[in-house]
Amino acid sequence: MYLSLDPEKITETVEKLRRRIGERFPDSGLSGVCAELLKVTREAEERADRIGKPQRALRVAVGLLVAVIVAGPVLLVSQLRLPSGGFDVAGFIQVSEAGVNLLIVVGAAILFLFTVETRIKRARAIKAIHELRALAHVIDMHQLTKDPERSAGGSRHTASSPRHNLTPFELTRYLDYCSEMLSVTGKIAALYVQKFNDPVVLDAAEDVEGLTTSLSRKIWQKIMILNPSAPDAPKGEERERRPRPKTGRRNSVVKG
Repeated sequence: MYLSLDPEKITETVEKLRRRIGERFPDSGLSGVCAELLKVTREAEERADRIGKPQRALRVAVGLLVAVIVAGPVLLVSQLRLPSGGFDVAGFIQVSEAGVNLLIVVGAAILFLFTVETRIKRARAIKAIHELRALAHVIDMHQLTKDPERSAGGSRHTASSPRHNLTPFELTRYLDYCSEMLSVTGKIAALYVQKFNDPVVLDAAEDVEGLTTSLSRKIWQKIMILNPSAPDAPKGEERERRPRPKTGRRNSVVKG
């Protein structure tokens, strides 16, 4: 159970995250984005299952087409009659060249038909992963103007400066929610690879995960700036701080 992602657990996590955001920041844009993320998560579970399942009707149709393609040249060859005088060199070269070209065309057609199912699934997975990439950028836009220095006070505002009245603790929670949403977005992309082992889809999912990790890293830089200036955090949600170990040594100055 710990070797694969559980779509139901991811959905439960996003649903709980949406409630948390709605309770702390009701009617906020971030709450709406998280609601959209929950919708995408539920759709991802259905899409991943649909992509991972074999398309039996398509496979039957491909099998019939391959049988027709193979039967055509076989019937054509069976109707051929060797000339009574035999083949000369020029005639043999022409027949051989026509036969090779026919084999190439038939082989290419069969290969195309055998990869139809994979290409259809790949197109669906890539489309869904592109939606996740766009959603990650939307999440990043919501935290873009959340400046920790402006929240701490002491900065001079201009007429075009973004306005927000969040306390340092509230801004920390806001940024933390954005980081969690980005992390979940990367996990949703991994769902498509879990049930459909395709190198192109794997590269696309890794790109989304790398994007969300990079965006989350920028958010945590802001959180690290805000962490010392958030003394008004409620006891139930205040982060634990580990005490520094006491070594009992004092700094010494070496005189040269």
